Amino acid sequence: MTWTFVNDTFAEEGKATLQTGDLAIQRGYAVFDFFRTNNNVPLFLDDYLDRFFHSAAALFITIPYTRSRVAEIIFELIQKNNLPQSGIRMIATGGYSPDSYTPVQGNFILQQQAIQLPDAARFEAGIRIMTHPYQRDLPAVKSINYLMGIWLQKQLQEKGLDDVLYVHNDIISEFPRANIFIITPERTLATPAHHVLAGITRKKILEFAGALLPVETRDISVRELKNAAEVFMTSTTKRILPVTEIDGIRVGNGKAGPFTRQLLEQFIRLQEPGYGT
Repeated sequence: MTWTFVNDTFAEEGKATLQTGDLAIQRGYAVFDFFRTNNNVPLFLDDYLDRFFHSAAALFITIPYTRSRVAEIIFELIQKNNLPQSGIRMIATGGYSPDSYTPVQGNFILQQQAIQLPDAARFEAGIRIMTHPYQRDLPAVKSINYLMGIWLQKQLQEKGLDDVLYVHNDIISEFPRANIFIITPERTLATPAHHVLAGITRKKILEFAGALLPVETRDISVRELKNAAEVFMTSTTKRILPVTEIDGIRVGNGKAGPFTRQLLEQFIRLQEPGYGT
């Protein structure tokens, strides 16, 4: 049995309820965040709480608990479920709006589930992607609006591809659920600076990667992307995964590059117990 928290109550996952009048259901209006635990220790929790509360404030959603109380509830949930390697989702909704349009005090939800990270074989295989012209609404906010990403799933399946990278005016931005980095032929690490969600994995890589090679946050064109020496995605659940093909064009030698490997090794070291809590 897995426990879920909704407002003031812990309930079995299948028995947790939210009224249908909530703006999350009526209009898809809510924010969320998602972090991992390692041996029942939340990873980079302060960073995820910062982003969660920032997203809620940006959408005028009132979280019915203080930041410190949210942290307490998270640890209570971890203790009740005892899922050492897991993912925890925090959701703050637009609330039970009387006109189904105006945000009121939000509802707060915590869910926990066991997760499995990509194994060595998945890393070695990398991912094959396509580009698609699109820019998310309010990209600095982690909202529940994944309309385009989900709509494109059928096309990805038909083409046998793994993910889609959004592009706007020939400048790349992000995946629906991940950030992107390139390593240029001149051995510089670069990631888009504008119109992207500030990923926590992205943030950690930007903090430590300078010890390995020069780092830049800037606009990156589709042409530069396709001529990069290495390309990889970053996210909470994927950590770092190489991109080996873009729109049918092979990246580098079609395998994980040496810098991508080094960055993953360093990031894994950050996630040992005692770090990032």
